[in-house]
Amino acid sequence: MAFAPLGRLMLENFKLEGSRSRSKKVTVVNVKNLLRDLSGHQPWGCPWAHLSHRQRRFSILGGPVLSRAVSSLLGRLLREELALRWEQLLLDEAFTGGALAWLPGRTAGTGQLVYPTGGALDQLQLQEVSLTSTGDPQVLGDPGCIQLRGPVRQVVTRTVQGEALLAVRSDYHCAVWKAGGQGRPAPLQVLRVEKGATGVSLSPHLPGELAVCSRSGAVCLWTPHDGLQQIYKDSDTLVFRDLSPWRWADFTAHPRVLTVGDRTGVKMIDTQAPPGCGLMLFRGGAEASCQKGERVLLVQYPGPAAATRLPPTLHLICTQFSLYLVDERLPLVPVLKWDHGLASPPLLARLLPPPGPSCPQPLLLGGQGGQLQLLHIAGDGASPPRLAAPPQSLPSSSDSLSAFPLLDPKSQQQLQERLQAPTIGLSATLAPHASSAPVLCVFQLSAAGDVFHQRLCLQAAPSLSDAGAPGGPGPRRPPASAAAPSWDSQAAAHCRRWLEALLQVPPAPPLWTAPTFSHRQLLGRLELQQGSGRTAERLRTAMAEGRLLQRGDLGPPLPAAEPPPAPEPGPRDELTERLGEAWAGRGAAGWGRQQDQASGPRKQARRSKRRTQLSSTFSQTSCMDALDDPGSPGPGQSPPGARSQPPGTPPSRASGVPSERRQPLQDRAAGLPAQASPERATAPASKPTPSLPGSQPSRKKPRMGF
Repeated sequence: MAFAPLGRLMLENFKLEGSRSRSKKVTVVNVKNLLRDLSGHQPWGCPWAHLSHRQRRFSILGGPVLSRAVSSLLGRLLREELALRWEQLLLDEAFTGGALAWLPGRTAGTGQLVYPTGGALDQLQLQEVSLTSTGDPQVLGDPGCIQLRGPVRQVVTRTVQGEALLAVRSDYHCAVWKAGGQGRPAPLQVLRVEKGATGVSLSPHLPGELAVCSRSGAVCLWTPHDGLQQIYKDSDTLVFRDLSPWRWADFTAHPRVLTVGDRTGVKMIDTQAPPGCGLMLFRGGAEASCQKGERVLLVQYPGPAAATRLPPTLHLICTQFSLYLVDERLPLVPVLKWDHGLASPPLLARLLPPPGPSCPQPLLLGGQGGQLQLLHIAGDGASPPRLAAPPQSLPSSSDSLSAFPLLDPKSQQQLQERLQAPTIGLSATLAPHASSAPVLCVFQLSAAGDVFHQRLCLQAAPSLSDAGAPGGPGPRRPPASAAAPSWDSQAAAHCRRWLEALLQVPPAPPLWTAPTFSHRQLLGRLELQQGSGRTAERLRTAMAEGRLLQRGDLGPPLPAAEPPPAPEPGPRDELTERLGEAWAGRGAAGWGRQQDQASGPRKQARRSKRRTQLSSTFSQTSCMDALDDPGSPGPGQSPPGARSQPPGTPPSRASGVPSERRQPLQDRAAGLPAQASPERATAPASKPTPSLPGSQPSRKKPRMGF
């Protein structure tokens, strides 16, 4: 996978090293096929054979060209990716603000739920929902779908001057639609953010005006008619240096004043003032009694429409530890601070209008892990806001696991993982009520694509009762209720249908599967062998019974193998023996013993060598005598009977001597003393040779060296 980012940066085909005479198959690598293999493509047969061959060929050809620059680049990218994944495990800030919104309809009790679906969350669903007086939502028809080119991170809706607008933020795009009541909304404009968008907000004062902020630190006002206008940019954080590029922007009570926030604080800026001017609204430090390491996670302006009893200058600021209410007229000093104690960081907040004239205003706070808390804020313009009652924890989707029927372990684990998925969207609305007990419908969107809802009955006193009525927008998979303690028959029916649809979804296939082989061919080969009929029958029986093979199923046992031969002693290590004798103090005695052992073989070698030399001398002498005899037969003549050798006498060696070497041998034999041969004494002479008395036979003069 290390070459995948590099291949995407290059063309479909790029040429590597190689001369012109070489073929294209050797010097060109197809990046499309390489990326397909790296993404889990399964070729025919063994899934790793073709894949490893192509990767090996790419690494061999690309090694001299890419060299160390690519390894350093890939190493840096890998470190950045690991750091980003670790930050996402700690805090996933992509869904700040929530990806679920309620768009009110033309009549009371009707509206549209807007949320993303699909495996990549790139399909925007608009589901018509009708709320009854009891708070039971009813799905009206099939949802409308808008296909996008990126995952949906944030959905914002607002109604200004009777015009309903819908804004959607993706990783690198922002879009705005105009909702005309019933039916599909009409798109107005799409904006591309090169550095990545981190937040989008709709103005509560002017219809169609949005505030968009990016990771580069820029904040822009965006209007579909007037275009984009940058009003603020600062790559550094406000209070102290922080590595997070997260930025957030929202509106205030004044149409031309905005709040800009990062992890360290919140600042108010005037779009008509010169650049650099602004007023610090919130600062992470001693003024707000912040804890060590406390960071800003969400900045939200409730707006004049929601805050009917609260002053319009309030702002809601959430950190991972506390919740703050800050007034524009008294900056840096929070009006209300409360430690929420959620197990996960709060990224979702909804301030709802009060259900009655004398009722406190409900505030929903949702954590990333699915925890929900309901706060009741009371106050008017004369007194500061305060909590009218202790905060109440609402049931989460994971709390309803005990109300489902007991399943097998695999299905139970699948259900548990589905219910414990992180929450990425939160919305709520009041159902039309004619009695004194208003009903609050709370909707939650999980990262798995499920929409859960709860029906909460608000009492006159700040108390809460959970009715647990399920319902949902999805026609394919109705969402389950998160309130398990008080399920009615209708809620149980909805949950049963949702569970059946969940268990029918096949599990995701693995990236590759091992090749399978047919056992029939193997058993057919065994049947062809002699004496393997019983073995094949036993194998078939074992496979039919589903048990393990035993030694008796494979035929008669093999003969016992002979024990391995004992290891032969290695060569004698004289140095080790001498060191051992010297260490023990017997070095002189050991040296003498080794000398005696070595002198014996040397003497025997000398004696055998001397005997070999004497025997060779006598053999040469007899050969010379045979050559000196003039009556010896030639190589092609048969010896006469008078000179036949006895059976025990060895034949003469002169018959095989070349003619050019006979003369030197004869000269050497002439220099030796005359010796009587037994053969000459016994053999009779054919012709007597006359000789003078006192005369000696003539001899040749010996040559030098003989």
